[in-house]
Amino acid sequence: MSKQSDLHDRVARAAADFGAAADEVDGAVADVLGVNRTDLRIVGAVALAGELSAGALARAVALSPAATTTAVQRLIAAGHLTREVDPADRRRTVLALTPGAAAQIERAYGPVAAEGRRALDDYTPAELAVVERFLTEGVALQRAHATRIRAADAYRDGDSMPSRRRSRP
Repeated sequence: MSKQSDLHDRVARAAADFGAAADEVDGAVADVLGVNRTDLRIVGAVALAGELSAGALARAVALSPAATTTAVQRLIAAGHLTREVDPADRRRTVLALTPGAAAQIERAYGPVAAEGRRALDDYTPAELAVVERFLTEGVALQRAHATRIRAADAYRDGDSMPSRRRSRP
């Protein structure tokens, strides 16, 4: 195996490990909030945006409107989201985190973000540009393959109708 190939393998492994570690953090946050991973994605999207309409939220987390509505109802009942009339358009509502949920999210992710930023201080601007490029291209690659997998007939056991729910072999 060449040094270049070995380095590729180590970088790929480190990227996979990074994703798995981030997934562990998300799992811990979901446990603390008492929500499932889909609901955590919704909480994250709302936290990032500040407030979202239900339709914008559904698009942001790639869920059907019905699935989004069900999850939003769970999150409102759990005290994590509020639904308010949009002051800019009284015909629509917007979703936002409750102050308690926002505080829990900050307590969980705030230290991770702060420590990550401190770690980035050790890199030169040129190194950070390479890291940014790698991560940006990696996100695009992952999303393209998620689309490919969802669309592939080979993953549907020969069914002519696509199904969102599949039992695993």
